[in-house]
Amino acid sequence: MGKALIIGAGGVASVVAHKCCQVPDVFEEICIASRTLSKCEAIKDKIDGGKTKVSVAQVDADNTEEVIELINSFKPELVINVALPYQDLTIMDACLATGVHYLDTANYEPPETAKFEYKWQWEYKQKFEEAGLTALLGSGFDPGVTGVFTAYAQKHHFDEIHYIDIVDANGGDHGYPFATNFNPEINIREITANGRYWENGQWVETPPLSEKREYDLEQIGPKNIYLLYHEELESLAVNIKGLKRIRFWMTFSDNYLNHLKVLENVGMTSIEPINYEGKEIIPLQFLKEILPDPASLGPRTKGKTNIGCIIQGVKNGKPKTYYVYNICDHQECYREVGSQAISYTTGVPAMIGAMLIMKGQWKRPGVYNVEEFDPDPFMDALNKYGLPWQENFSPTLID
Repeated sequence: MGKALIIGAGGVASVVAHKCCQVPDVFEEICIASRTLSKCEAIKDKIDGGKTKVSVAQVDADNTEEVIELINSFKPELVINVALPYQDLTIMDACLATGVHYLDTANYEPPETAKFEYKWQWEYKQKFEEAGLTALLGSGFDPGVTGVFTAYAQKHHFDEIHYIDIVDANGGDHGYPFATNFNPEINIREITANGRYWENGQWVETPPLSEKREYDLEQIGPKNIYLLYHEELESLAVNIKGLKRIRFWMTFSDNYLNHLKVLENVGMTSIEPINYEGKEIIPLQFLKEILPDPASLGPRTKGKTNIGCIIQGVKNGKPKTYYVYNICDHQECYREVGSQAISYTTGVPAMIGAMLIMKGQWKRPGVYNVEEFDPDPFMDALNKYGLPWQENFSPTLID
């Protein structure tokens, strides 16, 4: 049916490429592009030989002109951006300049400050409308599947949704004293930022990791969950009418938090530049270089993830609760595509979103978050391509 350009060559990009090759009638040809060509070639070596034609290219995604040149050379229908969130805007600009559709898995954030907002990308709405192009934001798991779960609940189970608690639990163990399951720089910026949730029309801010609960998760067991700010809260607060409160919770082990606190105390999580031997470096970026590469964790990680939405609202005038979630096994993911479940749960939805755009089911000029489209084809594809979902109509609620 068409060609897709994948920008990025980390763990998520590898999963996206693997899954695109499972749908060769849609992805007839893919190109994997990154600043480090050898990483692209390593992915190509794993997936080459099937019906989907695979090529690689070198590109600096910080440079819009380089991205434009690559797009004009490869001529894709769609760019799947699984590079760094700092590069979202340069890639969107390149898509507008070349007339191709755009998809990412995380909202833009400025390199110099840990600020997670959609405002910069939402400002592109009119440009994409006028160009007749679709930009799909946040087509990972959270954000991504969590928005589709909410849209599905709204369509099929509620007249009004009042409360949403998104719970992201990773029960996996990689055996390292300290490592992050996705890009360390992005992960640590996210965790060390203030918590934030939306309630009664306004944002409530909390100190980092200060709100803690215990929640019992299927196939994982009781875990400490901590309130964080996550970007899908912003879009869902806008797009789910009647919403009174939405929060996001994530699990962390005591070991992880103790290591993180020490690193924070000695300044290693800072994004303020320092001078070292005449060179300016950012401590967090240096820390990223010495921590294990998340793409290398696949063979080591055992256990499962459980990510879902606990939703409260009204149906036919009566209160209703609903919990929709996915359980993903790290080792099963590794056997299928050579990655751990964190990369898998992000990469599969990225492929699904791209597939729906290329098939015309989610193709609409403008800039959109996933919950603004019909959730049904996405939910069907989750079951088909490796992320089956489950339902519970009497879940334990979070106070």
